[in-house]
This record gives sequence, structure tokens and C-alpha cells, in this order.
Amino acid sequence: MKRLLALLPVVAGCAMPESQLAPASTSAAAPAPREAAAPRYSAATELMGYLARVRSMSEAQLLGEAARQRRASDDLARVKAALALTLAHGEESEIVALAEPIAKRAGGDAEVKAMAGFLHAMAADRRRLRESAAAASARLRDERRAQEAMKQKADAASERAAQLQQKLDALTEIERSLSDRQVPNR
Repeated sequence: MKRLLALLPVVAGCAMPESQLAPASTSAAAPAPREAAAPRYSAATELMGYLARVRSMSEAQLLGEAARQRRASDDLARVKAALALTLAHGEESEIVALAEPIAKRAGGDAEVKAMAGFLHAMAADRRRLRESAAAASARLRDERRAQEAMKQKADAASERAAQLQQKLDALTEIERSLSDRQVPNR
């Protein structure tokens, strides 16, 4: 009987170590071995699998996925929504709104909190960079205006200098013509 039980998994296509086989007994049928529960993945593994699945989505698909995940009330789904929004280059305020409460909450799954904290920090950094870029753009625009104003002043000064040079040349010509005239001696 033990040999028959050992051959059954091989025939079914999945080898099972003998240590997991129920010992053969001469008494009534032994209770059936409990089937192994499906392996539970850690939150980190699930998030990495989710990231691998959604990273090839278009922006519209990512926004739809974020909306779908937002409807769920658990922390893992909210972190997935924040992750999808991050990949879709969504608004930082939405990402922060999803991730910050999870990152700051006491207790809960440490892996989910760690990813929420990471997404929160990334969104805050993106916000700072965007604000810094906007400020730099405003400074550049102001500098360009100032440079254009200086150029206009320089052009006006150059034009004025050209006009004054023409007047000076005209006066010099008049002076020459006057000096060329001989004053008659008396």
C-alpha cells in the first residue's frame, strides 16, 4: 500500500517526498492528509508583482487602475493606487493623500507602511522639484526681460550716439566750410 501511495504523486505529475505521505496502517483508513494552503505572499512580494504588471500600462490605463484600487478600503490597495498614480505622473497631492496616512499610522503591515513612506517621500520630492523648476523658470523669464530691456536701452543709446555723431559731423563740416572761406583783408 505504501508503494502505491508513493507512486500516486508521480503518476499525477507532482512528486511528493515520502515524508509527506501518510504512514500505511493496517487499521481503518487513515485520515486524508491536509492539502497545503496556497502560499501567502508578503505585501512586498505582492507590491513588486503589481509594479511589474502595471509598469507597461499607458497613462490612461494607469489612471483607471488607480481609480479601481482607490475603491478598495485596505491599505495595500491604497498603496497600489498611489503606485499607479506615481507611474502615471499623477498629481503629487493625490499620491500624498493616499500614502501619508498609511505611512504615519502606528501598527499595520511594516512592508506596506515602508512602501507608503517611500511613495510619500517621492511625491514630496517631485513636488519640491516641480516648485523649484517653476521658480527657476520665473527667474529665467525675469532675467530675459531685464536683458531685453538692457538691449533696448543699449540700442537706444547706440541710436542716440549715431545721431549725435551725425550732428557733430555736420557741425565739423560747417566749421570747415566756414574756415575755407577766406575772410577778405581790409
